[in-house]
Amino acid sequence: MGPGQLTMRYYIVDAFTDRPFGGNTAGVVLLDREAFPDEGLMLQVASELRYSETAFVRRLSPTEYHLRYFTPAAEVELCGHATIATFALLHRLGQAAGRCLCHTLAGDLAIEAGERVMMQMAEPRIIKTISDTEAIYRALGIDHRPTLPVQIAYSGLADIMIPVPDVATLNALQPAMDAVATVSRMLEAVSFHVFALPTNALTHSHINTFPITAHVRDFAPLYDIPEESATGTANAALTHYLAVNGVIPQQGDFAFLQGEAMGRPSVVATRIAVDGTIYVGGTAAIVAEGELLLP
Repeated sequence: MGPGQLTMRYYIVDAFTDRPFGGNTAGVVLLDREAFPDEGLMLQVASELRYSETAFVRRLSPTEYHLRYFTPAAEVELCGHATIATFALLHRLGQAAGRCLCHTLAGDLAIEAGERVMMQMAEPRIIKTISDTEAIYRALGIDHRPTLPVQIAYSGLADIMIPVPDVATLNALQPAMDAVATVSRMLEAVSFHVFALPTNALTHSHINTFPITAHVRDFAPLYDIPEESATGTANAALTHYLAVNGVIPQQGDFAFLQGEAMGRPSVVATRIAVDGTIYVGGTAAIVAEGELLLP
Protein backbone atom coordinates (compact mmCIF):
# COMPACT_ATOMS: atom_id res chain seq x y z
CA MET A 1 0.00 0.00 0.00
CA GLY A 2 1.39 3.38 -0.99
CA PRO A 3 1.51 6.48 1.24
CA GLY A 4 -1.92 8.04 1.70
CA GLN A 5 -3.62 5.15 -0.08
CA LEU A 6 -7.16 4.32 1.06
CA THR A 7 -8.14 0.71 1.73
CA MET A 8 -11.62 -0.78 1.96
CA ARG A 9 -12.39 -4.30 3.16
CA TYR A 10 -14.88 -5.98 0.86
CA TYR A 11 -16.72 -9.29 0.82
CA ILE A 12 -18.64 -11.20 -1.81
CA VAL A 13 -21.76 -12.77 -0.28
CA ASP A 14 -24.48 -14.96 -1.81
CA ALA A 15 -27.84 -14.10 -0.21
CA PHE A 16 -31.01 -16.20 -0.04
CA THR A 17 -29.12 -19.47 -0.18
CA ASP A 18 -27.28 -21.73 2.24
CA ARG A 19 -24.38 -22.56 -0.09
CA PRO A 20 -21.89 -20.63 -2.25
CA PHE A 21 -22.68 -19.97 -5.91
CA GLY A 22 -26.43 -19.92 -5.38
CA GLY A 23 -28.85 -17.16 -4.50
CA ASN A 24 -28.12 -13.54 -5.37
CA THR A 25 -24.63 -12.12 -5.00
CA ALA A 26 -23.91 -8.77 -3.40
CA GLY A 27 -20.77 -6.85 -2.67
CA VAL A 28 -20.41 -5.68 0.93
CA VAL A 29 -17.87 -2.98 1.83
CA LEU A 30 -17.20 -2.44 5.54
CA LEU A 31 -16.19 1.14 6.33
CA ASP A 32 -14.08 2.06 9.35
CA ARG A 33 -14.68 5.80 9.21
CA GLU A 34 -16.98 8.56 10.43
CA ALA A 35 -18.46 9.37 7.02
CA PHE A 36 -19.19 7.63 3.75
CA PRO A 37 -16.69 8.15 0.93
CA ASP A 38 -17.53 10.40 -1.99
CA GLU A 39 -20.56 9.12 -3.93
CA GLY A 40 -18.55 9.01 -7.13
CA LEU A 41 -16.01 6.72 -5.48
CA MET A 42 -18.70 4.38 -4.15
CA LEU A 43 -20.22 4.20 -7.63
CA GLN A 44 -16.79 3.36 -9.07
CA VAL A 45 -16.34 0.59 -6.49
CA ALA A 46 -19.79 -0.84 -7.29
CA SER A 47 -18.95 -0.72 -10.99
CA GLU A 48 -15.64 -2.49 -10.37
CA LEU A 49 -17.26 -5.26 -8.30
CA ARG A 50 -19.97 -5.54 -11.00
CA TYR A 51 -22.68 -7.09 -8.86
CA SER A 52 -26.24 -5.86 -9.12
CA GLU A 53 -25.84 -4.05 -5.78
CA THR A 54 -23.00 -3.29 -3.42
CA ALA A 55 -23.75 -2.23 0.16
CA PHE A 56 -21.48 0.23 1.98
CA VAL A 57 -21.73 -0.21 5.75
CA ARG A 58 -20.94 2.08 8.66
CA ARG A 59 -21.24 0.53 12.14
CA LEU A 60 -22.50 3.26 14.47
CA SER A 61 -22.82 1.06 17.58
CA PRO A 62 -23.09 -2.66 18.39
CA THR A 63 -26.76 -2.54 17.36
CA GLU A 64 -26.98 0.41 14.94
CA TYR A 65 -25.78 0.61 11.33
CA HIS A 66 -26.00 2.91 8.32
CA LEU A 67 -26.17 1.33 4.85
CA ARG A 68 -26.05 2.83 1.36
CA TYR A 69 -26.59 0.82 -1.80
CA PHE A 70 -25.10 1.28 -5.27
CA THR A 71 -25.75 -0.53 -8.53
CA PRO A 72 -23.10 -0.20 -11.25
CA ALA A 73 -25.19 2.69 -12.61
CA ALA A 74 -26.68 4.59 -9.64
CA GLU A 75 -27.45 4.72 -5.92
CA VAL A 76 -30.75 3.10 -4.89
CA GLU A 77 -32.73 3.62 -1.71
CA LEU A 78 -32.80 0.01 -0.55
CA CYS A 79 -31.67 -3.46 -1.59
CA GLY A 80 -33.09 -6.47 0.19
CA HIS A 81 -30.56 -9.11 -0.82
CA ALA A 82 -27.60 -6.81 -0.09
CA THR A 83 -29.04 -6.12 3.39
CA ILE A 84 -29.47 -9.84 4.07
CA ALA A 85 -25.91 -10.41 2.85
CA THR A 86 -24.58 -7.58 5.04
CA PHE A 87 -26.14 -8.69 8.31
CA ALA A 88 -25.37 -12.36 7.71
CA LEU A 89 -21.74 -11.29 7.22
CA LEU A 90 -21.74 -9.02 10.29
CA HIS A 91 -23.19 -11.87 12.35
CA ARG A 92 -20.46 -14.28 11.16
CA LEU A 93 -17.81 -11.67 12.04
CA GLY A 94 -19.28 -11.25 15.53
CA GLN A 95 -20.34 -7.67 14.83
CA ALA A 96 -24.15 -8.06 14.89
CA ALA A 97 -26.57 -10.27 16.80
CA GLY A 98 -30.24 -10.07 17.67
CA ARG A 99 -32.32 -6.98 17.01
CA CYS A 100 -30.47 -4.18 15.18
CA LEU A 101 -31.40 -0.83 13.66
CA CYS A 102 -30.49 -0.14 10.03
CA HIS A 103 -30.58 3.40 8.60
CA THR A 104 -31.25 3.56 4.83
CA LEU A 105 -32.51 6.12 2.34
CA ALA A 106 -35.83 4.23 2.43
CA GLY A 107 -36.10 4.77 6.20
CA ASP A 108 -35.03 3.08 9.43
CA LEU A 109 -35.50 -0.70 9.41
CA ALA A 110 -35.45 -3.31 12.16
CA ILE A 111 -33.17 -6.28 11.51
CA GLU A 112 -32.98 -9.63 13.29
CA ALA A 113 -29.37 -10.73 12.77
CA GLY A 114 -28.52 -14.42 13.10
CA GLU A 115 -27.83 -17.43 10.92
CA ARG A 116 -31.07 -16.44 9.23
CA VAL A 117 -31.56 -12.72 8.82
CA MET A 118 -35.01 -11.14 8.85
CA MET A 119 -35.41 -7.49 7.90
CA GLN A 120 -38.33 -5.13 8.26
CA MET A 121 -39.28 -3.58 4.96
CA ALA A 122 -40.46 -0.06 4.26
CA GLU A 123 -44.21 0.41 4.68
CA PRO A 124 -45.77 -1.25 1.61
CA ARG A 125 -48.33 0.32 -0.67
CA ILE A 126 -49.83 0.02 -4.11
CA ILE A 127 -48.75 3.06 -6.09
CA LYS A 128 -50.72 2.59 -9.28
CA THR A 129 -52.87 0.15 -11.25
CA ILE A 130 -51.90 0.01 -14.92
CA SER A 131 -54.93 -0.33 -17.18
CA ASP A 132 -53.12 -0.48 -20.53
CA THR A 133 -50.73 -3.42 -20.20
CA GLU A 134 -49.99 -4.00 -23.90
CA ALA A 135 -46.53 -2.39 -23.86
CA ILE A 136 -45.56 -4.34 -20.74
CA TYR A 137 -46.42 -7.76 -22.15
CA ARG A 138 -45.03 -6.84 -25.57
CA ALA A 139 -41.70 -6.04 -23.86
CA LEU A 140 -41.82 -9.51 -22.30
CA GLY A 141 -42.48 -11.07 -25.71
CA ILE A 142 -45.91 -12.52 -24.94
CA ASP A 143 -49.55 -11.74 -25.61
CA HIS A 144 -51.49 -12.06 -22.35
CA ARG A 145 -54.61 -10.69 -20.72
CA PRO A 146 -54.01 -11.05 -16.98
CA THR A 147 -56.70 -12.14 -14.54
CA LEU A 148 -54.87 -10.31 -11.74
CA PRO A 149 -54.13 -6.59 -12.01
CA VAL A 150 -50.78 -5.25 -13.17
CA GLN A 151 -49.77 -2.81 -10.44
CA ILE A 152 -46.79 -0.82 -9.26
CA ALA A 153 -46.12 -1.86 -5.67
CA TYR A 154 -43.68 -0.35 -3.21
CA SER A 155 -41.78 -1.71 -0.23
CA GLY A 156 -38.63 0.38 -0.41
CA LEU A 157 -38.52 0.50 -4.21
CA ALA A 158 -41.24 0.81 -6.84
CA ASP A 159 -41.57 -2.39 -8.91
CA ILE A 160 -44.17 -3.46 -11.47
CA MET A 161 -46.02 -6.63 -10.42
CA ILE A 162 -46.75 -8.59 -13.60
CA PRO A 163 -48.66 -11.92 -13.56
CA VAL A 164 -48.13 -14.53 -16.28
CA PRO A 165 -50.31 -17.62 -16.75
CA ASP A 166 -47.94 -20.39 -15.59
CA VAL A 167 -44.40 -21.32 -14.60
CA ALA A 168 -43.55 -22.65 -18.07
CA THR A 169 -44.39 -19.27 -19.60
CA LEU A 170 -42.38 -17.52 -16.89
CA ASN A 171 -39.27 -19.63 -17.48
CA ALA A 172 -39.49 -19.22 -21.27
CA LEU A 173 -39.61 -15.41 -21.21
CA GLN A 174 -37.03 -13.62 -23.36
CA PRO A 175 -37.68 -9.93 -22.67
CA ALA A 176 -36.59 -7.15 -24.98
CA MET A 177 -34.40 -5.36 -22.45
CA ASP A 178 -34.47 -2.00 -24.24
CA ALA A 179 -38.26 -2.08 -24.19
CA VAL A 180 -38.32 -3.16 -20.52
CA ALA A 181 -36.04 -0.24 -19.66
CA THR A 182 -38.18 2.21 -21.65
CA VAL A 183 -41.42 1.13 -19.96
CA SER A 184 -39.75 1.10 -16.52
CA ARG A 185 -38.52 4.64 -17.05
CA MET A 186 -41.92 5.81 -18.27
CA LEU A 187 -43.66 4.30 -15.23
CA GLU A 188 -40.92 5.44 -12.82
CA ALA A 189 -40.33 1.87 -11.63
CA VAL A 190 -37.14 -0.02 -10.90
CA SER A 191 -38.06 -3.40 -12.35
CA PHE A 192 -40.48 -5.76 -14.03
CA HIS A 193 -41.26 -8.27 -11.27
CA VAL A 194 -42.91 -11.11 -13.17
CA PHE A 195 -44.57 -13.98 -11.32
CA ALA A 196 -46.56 -17.17 -11.80
CA LEU A 197 -48.52 -18.97 -9.12
CA PRO A 198 -47.54 -22.63 -8.65
CA THR A 199 -49.90 -25.33 -9.86
CA ASN A 200 -48.86 -27.51 -6.92
CA ALA A 201 -49.34 -25.64 -3.64
CA LEU A 202 -47.10 -28.17 -1.83
CA THR A 203 -43.98 -27.40 -3.87
CA HIS A 204 -40.98 -26.94 -1.58
CA SER A 205 -37.32 -26.01 -2.03
CA HIS A 206 -34.37 -27.70 -0.34
CA ILE A 207 -33.53 -24.42 1.44
CA ASN A 208 -37.03 -23.56 2.57
CA THR A 209 -39.60 -25.16 4.88
CA PHE A 210 -42.66 -23.29 3.59
CA PRO A 211 -44.61 -24.11 0.43
CA ILE A 212 -43.64 -21.90 -2.51
CA THR A 213 -46.05 -18.96 -2.81
CA ALA A 214 -44.97 -17.94 -6.31
CA HIS A 215 -42.21 -18.41 -8.87
CA VAL A 216 -40.70 -15.09 -9.94
CA ARG A 217 -38.27 -13.40 -12.30
CA ASP A 218 -37.04 -9.81 -11.95
CA PHE A 219 -35.76 -7.62 -14.80
CA ALA A 220 -34.17 -4.22 -14.08
CA PRO A 221 -32.19 -3.18 -17.19
CA LEU A 222 -32.82 0.49 -16.40
CA TYR A 223 -30.29 -0.01 -13.57
CA ASP A 224 -27.92 -2.21 -15.61
CA ILE A 225 -29.40 -5.38 -14.08
CA PRO A 226 -30.82 -7.53 -16.90
CA GLU A 227 -32.06 -10.15 -14.40
CA GLU A 228 -31.64 -10.82 -10.69
CA SER A 229 -31.70 -14.24 -9.06
CA ALA A 230 -33.22 -12.94 -5.79
CA THR A 231 -34.75 -9.57 -4.91
CA GLY A 232 -35.85 -8.91 -1.35
CA THR A 233 -37.57 -5.56 -1.87
CA ALA A 234 -39.52 -6.67 -4.93
CA ASN A 235 -40.71 -9.87 -3.22
CA ALA A 236 -41.79 -7.86 -0.19
CA ALA A 237 -43.81 -5.69 -2.58
CA LEU A 238 -45.19 -8.84 -4.24
CA THR A 239 -46.23 -10.18 -0.83
CA HIS A 240 -48.22 -7.00 -0.21
CA TYR A 241 -49.69 -7.10 -3.73
CA LEU A 242 -50.84 -10.72 -3.33
CA ALA A 243 -52.39 -9.98 0.07
CA VAL A 244 -54.19 -6.87 -1.21
CA ASN A 245 -55.56 -8.85 -4.17
CA GLY A 246 -56.80 -11.72 -2.02
CA VAL A 247 -54.34 -14.36 -3.27
CA ILE A 248 -52.70 -14.94 0.14
CA PRO A 249 -53.82 -14.24 3.73
CA GLN A 250 -53.24 -10.89 5.40
CA GLN A 251 -50.88 -12.53 7.90
CA GLY A 252 -48.41 -15.41 7.76
CA ASP A 253 -45.17 -16.76 6.29
CA PHE A 254 -44.54 -17.02 2.55
CA ALA A 255 -41.76 -18.01 0.16
CA PHE A 256 -40.78 -17.01 -3.37
CA LEU A 257 -38.65 -19.13 -5.65
CA GLN A 258 -36.50 -17.03 -7.96
CA GLY A 259 -33.44 -17.52 -10.17
CA GLU A 260 -34.53 -20.86 -11.67
CA ALA A 261 -34.07 -19.63 -15.24
CA MET A 262 -30.57 -18.38 -14.34
CA GLY A 263 -29.42 -21.64 -12.78
CA ARG A 264 -29.17 -19.92 -9.36
CA PRO A 265 -32.35 -20.93 -7.52
CA SER A 266 -33.03 -18.75 -4.50
CA VAL A 267 -35.75 -18.76 -1.87
CA VAL A 268 -36.84 -15.41 -0.46
CA ALA A 269 -38.84 -15.84 2.74
CA THR A 270 -41.36 -13.15 3.69
CA ARG A 271 -43.68 -12.58 6.62
CA ILE A 272 -46.72 -10.38 7.16
CA ALA A 273 -46.95 -9.54 10.86
CA VAL A 274 -50.17 -8.92 12.78
CA ASP A 275 -49.76 -5.15 12.31
CA GLY A 276 -49.24 -5.54 8.55
CA THR A 277 -45.48 -4.99 8.66
CA ILE A 278 -43.66 -7.06 6.04
CA TYR A 279 -40.36 -8.79 6.75
CA VAL A 280 -38.00 -10.40 4.28
CA GLY A 281 -35.45 -13.00 5.26
CA GLY A 282 -33.03 -15.68 4.33
CA THR A 283 -29.62 -17.19 4.82
CA ALA A 284 -26.36 -16.27 3.11
CA ALA A 285 -22.99 -17.76 2.20
CA ILE A 286 -19.70 -15.82 2.19
CA VAL A 287 -17.82 -16.52 -1.04
CA ALA A 288 -14.75 -14.27 -0.96
CA GLU A 289 -13.07 -11.36 0.81
CA GLY A 290 -10.31 -8.92 0.02
CA GLU A 291 -9.05 -5.35 0.11
CA LEU A 292 -9.68 -2.55 -2.34
CA LEU A 293 -6.62 -0.33 -2.75
CA LEU A 294 -7.73 3.16 -3.75
CA PRO A 295 -5.70 6.29 -4.50
